[in-house]
Parts: sequence; structure tokens; C-alpha cells
Amino acid sequence: MRMLYILIIGLAAGAIAGLIMRGKGYGFIINLIVGIAGAYLGHWLFNRLGIRIHGGIIGTLFLAVVGAVILLYLLSILKKILDK
Repeated sequence: MRMLYILIIGLAAGAIAGLIMRGKGYGFIINLIVGIAGAYLGHWLFNRLGIRIHGGIIGTLFLAVVGAVILLYLLSILKKILDK
């Protein structure tokens, strides 16, 4: 059940991150996939930093959006490097 929860939050986070990173996204489907990966990245990163967010769905969504935005940013840098 937890996996389904993270999947749904990740999909929403990918859509939100795509809106935040206008021009840096890769289309709706890829942004959703990045959102799922970003959800894991956000949770991992905040746990590593010792930051605990308690807020239920909103807190989890926040972590996932932060992770997805970071991931989209890193992918945009990688894309610029590879395009040269």
C-alpha cells in the first residue's frame, strides 16, 4: 500500500515540478516519471539532512516536489552538457 501511496504522490509531484520548472521539463509523461523518482530522492535527501516533515499528504507532497524539482534541474544541466 505504501508503494501505491508514493506512486500517486510522485505523479502529482512530477506534474507540479513540471509547472515550477517551466522550460526545463521534458513533457508531461517524463515529468511524471521524474516525479516518482523525485519522491524517493526528496525523502532520501531530507532523511539524510535530518529534517523531518510532519504534515501527512501535504508534507509528503512537499518532499516529493522538492525532490522532483532538484531532479529536473540536474537533468537540465546534464542535457546542456550533452548538447554541446
